[in-house]
Amino acid sequence: MRIHSRPPDGRLVVRNPGNQRVEVFGPEPGRTEQWRYPAGGLHTFTALYTDMHGRTLVPIVDQSRSLSSGGLVTQLLVLGPDGAPVDTLDRPSHPSPTEVRPFTPRFQWTYHPSGHFLTGMPSEYRIDLARDDGVLRIERAVDPVPVLDEERAHAREQMVRSRRERDPDWSWSGPPVPRHKPFFRSLRTGRDGRVWVRVSTEGYAVENEDHDPGNPSSMPVIWREPVRYDVFEPDGTYLGVVVPPDGTTLSTAVFDGDYVWAVTQDELEVERVVRFRIVVGGG
Repeated sequence: MRIHSRPPDGRLVVRNPGNQRVEVFGPEPGRTEQWRYPAGGLHTFTALYTDMHGRTLVPIVDQSRSLSSGGLVTQLLVLGPDGAPVDTLDRPSHPSPTEVRPFTPRFQWTYHPSGHFLTGMPSEYRIDLARDDGVLRIERAVDPVPVLDEERAHAREQMVRSRRERDPDWSWSGPPVPRHKPFFRSLRTGRDGRVWVRVSTEGYAVENEDHDPGNPSSMPVIWREPVRYDVFEPDGTYLGVVVPPDGTTLSTAVFDGDYVWAVTQDELEVERVVRFRIVVGGG
């Protein structure tokens, strides 16, 4: 998740959740600011967003609703270009099952630079981008990715082990592990308004080098999925697929046009920030 972002004027805003403030750098060299905000006791690394209007959105706790509901209710505090609070928004939501099984589709959302929400329920390849003139729907006619039999068995065993650590008498009930994966895993947006959809891919098993036989929750094998993104223009035009190089982390990446700033890790586990350029037909 991003705890940093860049408004259109070139500044860099970085969320400092422990101190309930946003650190602002630039655009001139050496210039810094601090924007304090009431977080309601929230201390997480939930994403921070900015839009083309210079507004910054940070998560805060709605204390009154949290107390009445018995759970944590968060909202998005909208800060103006000068850091002053201007609005509070409810995060997009969708009814979810009472108990989530492995590979169960989970509602996805993110904030678009246009100042609207991008949402989708990955039980279908259907994504909605709110706009001033209505809603733009992005759809693709693709087949769902199957969950391999070994992958389903592993996911079930992992969930049973995890639950029985907390409740030794817990037993599986309800629907089985799905035979197909959700169409997509997450939604991202670029500074230029492009839509990046991380789609599900076929999994493969690898040996768990950190396996601890004495730990009931440690599995000898772990399953991974190759990372793949479908990319769309802001008007919904499909551009194609982007497959990042091995060892590249895009969960905190910054997308802007044909460039991606991402974290890479070498064989010595040394991390670096690298800028990549997307080449059409580059393989």
